[in-house]
Amino acid sequence: MKAITFQDIRSVSLSEVSDPVLEFPTDTIVKVERAAICGSDMHVYHGRETGIDTGTIMGHEFTGTVVDVGEDVSNFKTGDRVLSPFTVNCGQCHFCEIGLTARCVESQLYGWRENGSGLHGVHAEYVRVPMADATLIHLPDDVSWEQGNLIADIASTGYFGAELAELKSKDTCIVIGCGPVGIMAIKAAVYFGCENIYAIDGIDFRLEFAEQNGAIPVNYLKENAVEKILERTNGIGADSVIEAVGSKASMKTAFDILRPGGILASIGVQAFDQLPFSPPDMYDKNIVLKAGRCSSRSYAEKLIPLVQNGDLQLTDVITHTFDLKDGVEAYRFFDEEKDKCLKVLLKP
Repeated sequence: MKAITFQDIRSVSLSEVSDPVLEFPTDTIVKVERAAICGSDMHVYHGRETGIDTGTIMGHEFTGTVVDVGEDVSNFKTGDRVLSPFTVNCGQCHFCEIGLTARCVESQLYGWRENGSGLHGVHAEYVRVPMADATLIHLPDDVSWEQGNLIADIASTGYFGAELAELKSKDTCIVIGCGPVGIMAIKAAVYFGCENIYAIDGIDFRLEFAEQNGAIPVNYLKENAVEKILERTNGIGADSVIEAVGSKASMKTAFDILRPGGILASIGVQAFDQLPFSPPDMYDKNIVLKAGRCSSRSYAEKLIPLVQNGDLQLTDVITHTFDLKDGVEAYRFFDEEKDKCLKVLLKP
């Protein structure tokens, strides 16, 4: 089959690889119908994450059709439409039982193989899904492949961030980073009824998109974002900040904008090793810091009904679709943010 594989920093290739096979009786094989390039894939692409084996199939966001099932799989059959979270989970450990599926003791991330061990990704024609009964979710017929793809990761992560922020209608909420996850956080904040949402980014087309989705845009390259938010809140600061970037600079801005007693919800994949504020800083400001990977297996089940009911509109973030055979160019396109690119799908 054809697949997009990791070769080196900023180097992926369209490769011919072996079709996946059932390795355990709890596996399924899924034909990929839609896959997406995620900002997290860029951490691998840029070499910020090290250790991934050359030849690893990239990607972790997908929807598809079941084409083969192991003998111990009872919840799925050939022909079923499915979505998958970006990490697989067992469904039986303590963390799965409390809904923290991202921290399942058997968790593995699609698209991460190191020293010959781990899972291949989903930027391919087919993918093997371990622990399928616990990992996969049935995709209803009235939810499109594209909607399901977004539910599987970025929509769940944005909703997770808004939930962490404990939003109230009169709150002032700041979303830092208006990539796809940040836009999804804005959509979720609107759904939760928050009336004062500000979006901070340095790219005008992203800010335009944020404004279209109900946020007040602030370009930190053209104005002092901290001063503006403090001015708009009579010097108090924001009630909550959803940090969707994962950089030291964005975390520092989030802390500076936050009012005493506010909530900092960090959902960006962190790319630094020390916080830009100290424990005494946190103590003196009485802030609540929440962070972590979204348990998208649990959140996807919450979001499917909201999409079916029309409460959440997701697919406007999809700006470009490429055939899998053009996946190398799709990676470059996404990386360089060409043509106001926000979210890229791959269609095998």
